[in-house]
Formats: sequence, structure tokens, C-alpha cells
Amino acid sequence: MSKPTTGDFTKTSGWLDWYTGPSKPAFQLPPGSVDAHCHVFGPGAEFPYAPERKYTPCDASKQQLFALRDHLGFTRNVIVQATCHGADNRALVDACRASVGRARGVATVRRSISDAELQDLHAAGVRGVRFNFVKRLVDFTPKDELLEIAGRIAQLGWHVVIYFEAVDLPELWDFFTALPTTVVVDHMGRPDVSLPVDGPQFALFERFMREHGNVWSKVSCPERLSVTGPKALHGERHAYQDVIPFARRIVQQFPDRVLWGTDWPHPNLKDHMPDDGLLVDFIPHIAPTADLQQKLLVDNPMRLYWPEEA
Repeated sequence: MSKPTTGDFTKTSGWLDWYTGPSKPAFQLPPGSVDAHCHVFGPGAEFPYAPERKYTPCDASKQQLFALRDHLGFTRNVIVQATCHGADNRALVDACRASVGRARGVATVRRSISDAELQDLHAAGVRGVRFNFVKRLVDFTPKDELLEIAGRIAQLGWHVVIYFEAVDLPELWDFFTALPTTVVVDHMGRPDVSLPVDGPQFALFERFMREHGNVWSKVSCPERLSVTGPKALHGERHAYQDVIPFARRIVQQFPDRVLWGTDWPHPNLKDHMPDDGLLVDFIPHIAPTADLQQKLLVDNPMRLYWPEEA
């Protein structure tokens, strides 16, 4: 079901809208589970998209996000600033405030942000900033500027979320390891899952986490990484099977430093739009025990985003 664009924003050609009829997951989430990576888009008429954006999405409102949260069985959300909004965090802040404490935010900020503005973001529920190194999505920000921002937000107890692709880890290694905060990697650094799980590319990411105890990883977005796609064998809800060995390996090696999220409304997908219920049913394949599920979905995100309640 397509959603009309609002305001003067025309969706990027070929844009895939999020799936409006997600199934009910077979996997029952532990009480208090957190969807630790999702977004809001606009609505554009209320929260305009950034002039410098590389894409224009369909609208995806806070009300629609919270309805999905309840449908899937999550208790809380961590809303990550989308690149289409640039450093204008108003839609993110609005969603966090409307959640009545059930959402935290990861913002995008510029060097010019004032201390008072950072304090306002903190009061709204922001607990981190995102640095995006995926070249097709953003223009390059000088690393000295990013380090300056990281130093300022460290004083608030925030962390840095980094989004990059596996082939770029070697050149970014020194910068990442200089960050003075907890560092959360989006989607395992986007490994090439057609390569061996015990091959050199993924081994470098494992080494990155092993040698740096401040590095966490989201084990989300199999729909972005998979080559085999959403097909299930014998009618079972067991999709994206080529991603499972990679995510399970990170969960089992670093059980106290992993997070999971839906990535709703799934920006910039090119071949299919996932069923969010099926994505939830991916979880027990990568976190096969109740203890690992509890850490992944409740204990870890609560410790990072709601430490006063953890």
C-alpha cells in the first residue's frame, strides 16, 4: 500500500515504501524488549526533509512507529536520526517526547551546536550521535570535527554510533579507536556475507570488537546484508539464512555488547521490503538461548539508553 507524499517532497524514483501489513511474530519477545534501531521520516509537511539530502523517502510518522512497536511486542524504541533529515533533529525529538519515556534518540549534530542545544537534546531523550561513513548517503565530514563533537558529547555520557561498510574499516580503524566514548557499530559494519564467516574481512571486525571493549555492535538488518533473501525453507520462518552465522557469532562472542533493531521503515532498500514480523523471528536464530535473548533485547539496550532504570 503506497503512502502519498506530503508537502513539496517527491519520493526518490524507485523508492520502496515500508510494508503495511507485518505479520505477528512467532517468537515471543522477552518483557521489556527494545527495538534499538528505527527511524521516523517527517511527515514532510511538519518536519521538512533536509535540502542537502541524498534521497527523499515516504513519510513514516511516530504514530506509525509506535503502532508497529506495539504490534511486534516491543516496549521501547531507540530512534536513530535519518540522513534525509540531516542535522535537523526536530522529528526525532518530537517522537522521543511523544513516547513519554519509552523512546531514546541518536541525533546528528554539527560542530556549531551550542551546549544549550545539546542539553535540550539530552532532556528530550537523546543519548548518542551518529557518524555516517557510507559515501553514497552523506558528504564527508572532516574527522577533526567529528572528534571535537565526540569529546563534547562524552561529557554528557552519550555514545557514538558509526555506520560504515566492511571494506572501509581498515582506513577508518585509527579514527574509530580514537573516539573517547562507547562506540556502537550499525549492522556489524555491513559485512559481505557471500564471503566466509571465518575469512579475513569478518575476522578484522571481530578483532576490532575483541581489542576494544568500548565497541558494541548492532546485529540487525539481515535484509540489507543477505544475498539469499527472505525465502524460507519448508514454510518455516527462517529467512536471511546467509546472515545468521555472522550475527550469531557476534552475539555469542560479545553477548554484553550487542543490540538489535528493526530498522523500520527500512530506507533505501532496492529489491524487497521486509516483513517486520519475519525480522523478529530472525532473532532466536542468532541468539538461540533465553539468556542471550534477554541480553540482546533488554539488558544491553537498557544499560546503554536507560541506565537509571537498568
